[in-house]
Amino acid sequence: MKTAKGRKLSSTRWLYRHLNDKYVQKTNKDGYRSRSAYKLIEIDNKFKLLQKGQKIIDLGAHPGGWSQVASQKGANVVAIDIKPLNPINGVEYIECDIINDLKILEKKFKNKKFDVILSDVSPEFCGIKSLDHIRIMLLCEAALTITKHFLNQGGKFVVKIFQGEFDKDFYNELKKIFKTAKYFKPKSSRSESTEIYLVSLDFKFRFY
Repeated sequence: MKTAKGRKLSSTRWLYRHLNDKYVQKTNKDGYRSRSAYKLIEIDNKFKLLQKGQKIIDLGAHPGGWSQVASQKGANVVAIDIKPLNPINGVEYIECDIINDLKILEKKFKNKKFDVILSDVSPEFCGIKSLDHIRIMLLCEAALTITKHFLNQGGKFVVKIFQGEFDKDFYNELKKIFKTAKYFKPKSSRSESTEIYLVSLDFKFRFY
């Protein structure tokens, strides 16, 4: 059982680490809204995802770091999140729940298709690793459903997962519908975290 003193000490350690994190410091310097922007930059440097003129969906966009990076590359970005997003130049924002609001997106996009779908969605964490893993895998499945609806043939999909009991099943599902699916952990992702990204290239076909 944690005491109030224990929680305070843990919070102090987190704050100290956060303030001394080089990526947090770079975020303030470079004007990005989140340190996760550097994760997408690393992923793009490795896999050459982002190009000028692409149509991109950014799922779980709040607070907007990934949308900033994609927009700076000259892409046309649609940012989607259940949380309100402060405006970003050149980025369209849709407020919706990716698990429950697929019909809203179908009505909005109609027959529109996208070149890249990004998902940096995280659940509200409870601190129980097995339950947190299940929660994020549900979000991953929702992101994949959106991808099957709206990704162009030959398109690319990036999704954050937390390693656990079900990530291999999800990986195998991606391998069936993409030519390539690879795990990638950016250097800017904290080493102690089970966070990792699945980068899938060359979508084989659309389901819908």
